[in-house]
Amino acid sequence: MRMRMRDVLMVLLVLLMSTHCTASISSKKLLSKILARKKAPQCLNGGRSISLLEEQHLFCLCPKGFSGSSCEIDDSASCIVGMGLQYRGPVGQTESGRKCLEWNPESSRSVFGADSLTLGLGRHNRCRNPDYSRKPWCYVKGPSGRVKEYCSIPDCLQQSGWRCGESSGRRLKIVGGSLSAVESHPWMAAVFWKSRNQQRVFRCGGSLIAPCWVLTAAHCFPDGSHTNIRSLLVVLGKKALNETDQQKEQEFRVTELHTHQHFDDTNNNYNNDITLLKISGQDGACAVESNSVRTVCVPPADTSLPDGTSCQIAGYGKEQQGLWYYSQYLREGKVNLLSQEVCSSDSYYGKMITDNMLCAAAPDWNVDTCKGDSGGPLLCSMNGTVYVYGVVSWGEGCSRKFRPGVYTRVTNYHHWILQRTSQLPKTHTPTPTHLQE
Repeated sequence: MRMRMRDVLMVLLVLLMSTHCTASISSKKLLSKILARKKAPQCLNGGRSISLLEEQHLFCLCPKGFSGSSCEIDDSASCIVGMGLQYRGPVGQTESGRKCLEWNPESSRSVFGADSLTLGLGRHNRCRNPDYSRKPWCYVKGPSGRVKEYCSIPDCLQQSGWRCGESSGRRLKIVGGSLSAVESHPWMAAVFWKSRNQQRVFRCGGSLIAPCWVLTAAHCFPDGSHTNIRSLLVVLGKKALNETDQQKEQEFRVTELHTHQHFDDTNNNYNNDITLLKISGQDGACAVESNSVRTVCVPPADTSLPDGTSCQIAGYGKEQQGLWYYSQYLREGKVNLLSQEVCSSDSYYGKMITDNMLCAAAPDWNVDTCKGDSGGPLLCSMNGTVYVYGVVSWGEGCSRKFRPGVYTRVTNYHHWILQRTSQLPKTHTPTPTHLQE
């Protein structure tokens, strides 16, 4: 615990007055006025309020690693996430090397629209971002008063510790057409459209392939590059469409939408049906890894799985054709990969199938993707790691014989994905000869 010198002196003064009955009434009144000015603030980060006279707050006793009048400074914080809105670290120097001036917490609400503790401000000169600037800053002395300067604080490594294709303690488990725990599919994304009255309408599924990127289907956004991305919302860690679990879910706005430049639906077969969404939280940060939020791996371009490989589908779509409502809960099912020759035969889809597509179905045709599953993943396991081998694209009906689900072949877009996202989480190169079904 830490105690500043002036606080120590005040404690000694109070103790001195409490042990001397002859202390003058005027002296006690003076001390009371001093303490009255010290309104009891909230002691943050486990700090303890010390009150020695008439239960009036004197100071906060801070735990190790924290300082400031309200223990609001995290002495161990060494980097920022996103724009650094939540940065509460000790840096008090600008990019030019100038020392920051002390903030004026009393004016924080009128200037920044919130109280000082919420913004991380106080009687200190540490860098903060109370106004949604591009990164933390502070005031320094200028020729004619205070001027704003940005601080040099490194970015936290967004992908530190991330390994794709690993669910929290549960390996890829196939349960035909049944409910699924979100921890079994922590890469599952739910894409919503916000209506004019701010109601959320479920649009499509998706897969988190990097902390800032979601892979989904192009046909989910009929306006393509003209889509109003401000009306889109992505939620990770969601088990049920009509329920919210704040302990598991992470919510993001969409800042970029990249639909494949050769997406074509003129033949109603959605060729190159693939889109990337860049996501960002309110503080500018990307997804944070947890038991319910993790990335799935993107297979290398040369990955080829044998016909009949057992894979898995997951989504919030309709449980059967003809229903007017979606499944409110995340569901999963087992399907097998079909050969390109079979799927493009006349008894299946014929010439509608291109090399950018693949087909999968259950042997008894009872498990399939349906309306509402679009954009979600076709998941295949290799050497214990889960890969998004396909993106739910289209099909004729649901669970119809000789009408399997059609998926975008993700391996054909490996380099396109890399170009748009710059990087993906590290993973081992899969060995297709060692498959886990």
